[in-house]
Amino acid sequence: MRNAMQAGTKAAAEAGMWVRARAAVRRAKRTWTRRLREDAGMATAEYAVATVAACAFAALLYKVVTSDQVSAALESMIGKALNVSF
Repeated sequence: MRNAMQAGTKAAAEAGMWVRARAAVRRAKRTWTRRLREDAGMATAEYAVATVAACAFAALLYKVVTSDQVSAALESMIGKALNVSF
């Protein structure tokens, strides 16, 4: 009698495990389906705007770094770093 009860309990536990596994697979499938349907990424116009903005930022950064004041400050810092005694 006891073995029959244990077998029934074991079978019920295994059945519950499969129910949970199927539910997890369904949730994963819904999640991936939803993600694939979403509009992800940038459109061509957005790429163009982002590229122009990046080029403008690069030009501004180049102007700042090549200015006399910043150039002198960088040369000074590099000179101090090279002349440090250990």
